[in-house]
Formats: sequence, C-alpha cells, structure tokens
Amino acid sequence: MTPVIALVGRPNVGKSTLFNHMTRSRDALVADFPGLTRDRQYGNGVLGGKDYTVIDTGGISGDEQGIDGAMAEQSLVAIDEADIVLFMVDGRTGLNVADEAIANHLRVNRKKTWLVVNKTDGLEEHSAMADFWTLGMGDPNAIAAAHGRNVAGLIDRVLAPFPERDESIPVDTGHSGIHIGVIGRPNVGKSTLVNRLLGEDRVVVYDEAGTTRDAIEIPFERRGKPYVLVDTAGVRRRKSVREATEKFSIIKTLDAIKQCHVAVMVLDARTGLVEQDLHLLDYVLTSGRALVLAVNKWDGLESEAKDRMRAEIKRRLGFADYAELHFVSALHGTAVGDLYPSIERAFEAAHAHWSTNRLTTLLQDAVAQHAPPMIHGRRIKLRMAHQGGTNPPVIVVHGNQTRSLPDAYRRYLTNTFRKVLKVRGTPMRFEFRSGKNPYDNMAGASDQRKAKKRELNRTKEARKSRR
Repeated sequence: MTPVIALVGRPNVGKSTLFNHMTRSRDALVADFPGLTRDRQYGNGVLGGKDYTVIDTGGISGDEQGIDGAMAEQSLVAIDEADIVLFMVDGRTGLNVADEAIANHLRVNRKKTWLVVNKTDGLEEHSAMADFWTLGMGDPNAIAAAHGRNVAGLIDRVLAPFPERDESIPVDTGHSGIHIGVIGRPNVGKSTLVNRLLGEDRVVVYDEAGTTRDAIEIPFERRGKPYVLVDTAGVRRRKSVREATEKFSIIKTLDAIKQCHVAVMVLDARTGLVEQDLHLLDYVLTSGRALVLAVNKWDGLESEAKDRMRAEIKRRLGFADYAELHFVSALHGTAVGDLYPSIERAFEAAHAHWSTNRLTTLLQDAVAQHAPPMIHGRRIKLRMAHQGGTNPPVIVVHGNQTRSLPDAYRRYLTNTFRKVLKVRGTPMRFEFRSGKNPYDNMAGASDQRKAKKRELNRTKEARKSRR
C-alpha cells in the first residue's frame, strides 16, 4: 500500500510550500497569507523508488469559528486518513498555543507523527528547535521548505519502514476517468454541488463568497466508472478582484477549464444571469470544452421566477445551445444525479470519430438540400469533408472560394452536422480550405507555349530580313 502523509499545523507555517516540493508541482496556492488553504489537496510523489501520497490541509488554530471550523474539520479528516502525520511548526515565530493544542490532539489520535520545524533558513538550527522539545513529539526535524533544504532527508527517514515500489506494477501517471470542472461565479453553490456529487463533505462549504480558493482535484468512482471532480474558485469581474491571492485563484480556475474534459457551469436561479456568467461561458466555448449547464437553487423558487429564468436562458444563452440544461438543488440533491448522463454524453461527443466517407456524404447531402451562394457570378463549391481533431470535434471542409462562405451558411452546416451526427454537449469547429484551380497550371503552360511560339516567329522574321 502507498503510504499517505498528512501535512498539519497552524496557518501559515508552510504546509502548501512543502506539499508543492514533495509533489514537484505547483498544485497548491502559496502566499504569505494565513488561511489560504481551506480544502484537502491530494498529490503523489516518489523518492528513492518509494511512492507516497501527500495531503495538504488548512491551518488549525484551536479556537475555530465559522469557516475556520469547517477548515479544521477537513484537517482532522486528513489526519484520520493518513498513515503518517508531518506536524509542521514555524521556527521563526517559535512555539504557539495552537501548536500545543494540535500536539495534544495528535497524541490522543496516536498517529505516527514527525515534528517538522520549518523556515529555519538563516537560523541556527538548534536554537530554532529549542522551544519545540517541550511538545513531547520526539526529535524536531529542521527544514526550509521554500528552498528544499533537508526535505529529501526527512522524507527518506519517514518512508524508511515502507518497501520500495514493485517495478512490475505500472506507475500511475495521473488520475484516469472523465475530468469534470465545476465552475461559476462565487457563492453559486459549486462546492455544495461537488459534495452532493461525491456523496460526502469533501470540500469546505460556507455561506460566504470566495470560500474556495484553489482548484481541488478529487478522483472517485461511481458505478464502476472513474471520474475526477475539480472544484474551482469563483470568478468575479476583473474590477472586483483586488487581492493577489484571488488573482492566482482565478488563473488556476481558467487553467482547470482548459484541462478538464467537461465543464459543469453552475448558475444561480435566485440572482439570474449576469454578465460574468456570459463571460465565463464564452471562455469555455473559446477553450472548446464540453459543457453542461446546472441552474442551482431551483427548489422553493416561485413559478413566475422559474419562468423568468427559463426565458432569460433561452434569450441570452443561444450561443451555448449545444449544452444540456438541468435545474437542480445542490443543497437538497434534487436532480443532481441527472448530471452524470449529460456529462457522459458530452464527453463521448467531444471525443467521437467519424469516417471521411460519412462526413463527405453528409456534406454533399447538405449542399444538395441548400446550395452555397454565388460569389462574383461563380458558385461556391464544397467538395469533401474529413475530421481534423477531437475535444472539440473539428471538421475540415475542402472546396473553392471557401473564404467567401457567409456566416449564415457556416451555421447551417454546423447545425446540420450536429443534428445528423447527434452531437450534444460539445462545440463543433469547422475549418474551410480552398484548393488551387487545377486548370490554372494548364492555362499558365498554354500561355508559356504561346509566348515561345511568338518568340520563335520573331526570330525567323529577323533571319529573313537579314538575308
């Protein structure tokens, strides 16, 4: 079994910095800002032929209230899941009351615990560790996570009791299954929906905008199928973003959209559509991601408000009409299970493959039913089609004068292909390519022959005149 290592400690002791170093990634947000991490973040690492899983957690202070209490619960769950606990303290600020409270909990829990004194760069190690002997947690281990000093040695000692990886077992290079990115504005219920889809309180939920700050990947199985849920931070309007940490959160959210297979866009039925919803949807469309729309907080809404929301969606989201629409209540679980079939269909459509013969036949049928317009007295000709890519599907159409093809006709082709191929949940992209007229070369060769003949005749006339 791969050992699980939980990183715990009070806020701002460097847990996320150590997490990134151990996983050789930048998955966890890092800033000189206490309480930045709020949810459990999982990552994998390897050292000296030994695999391990590491869990980053939010800070524990011992007197949590409100959202801090929810963060502490996530940390306590991580301790229960772990085989080893790295209890991190700050060598610069010294021993803290919260450190003593955490130490007491770990002693009661009886987990194998290593006391790690971080931020000892530039300090005399023995002096930095002196205060922490009183915790009774064994020998302190001095490290500097920001620079990686002493980290490899610490992990090597922590993993000493565990066997090396069996080379016959393939290395897990990443989470398999459909990656589902749950996106939307702040406070629309994304984390609540993630917990409902998982069937457990996996991420922090609190009635406060901006609760989620990082993109949290959660692998799981449902009815034997693997999935990865990605809970993301809410994206606000640019002028409303002031903190640097929120800017990084937004960057990670946009990156998560690009990396996911299917984006589940959560809309708030009570506040209706706003410009930020449209901007975020446009980004999903531009990125080419498959899309499912989930209108949340639908329970308890009056009939008039529901009709108004439906009409607004129909009027303003016409550019995303390829996405399947669901009205759900993440809090009560109403219709949440219906999202999975739509996610499956969207994923399959985004990765579908069609033969050149089928696409060309479909193109010819569409042209026969509605021919392209005339341009400068010449009919635009579309000859063949083939697939140029997936996720999203790309259809390449060859013909003449394709650059002059009107937008209305391009939409006609998109709608026809989408309907016949039964493509739902993903955008389709068309590329139109014009080939050279094969008669142009023949005409050019004929002109060259005529020019040579005229030159030859002039030469003969000149010879005659000289005689």
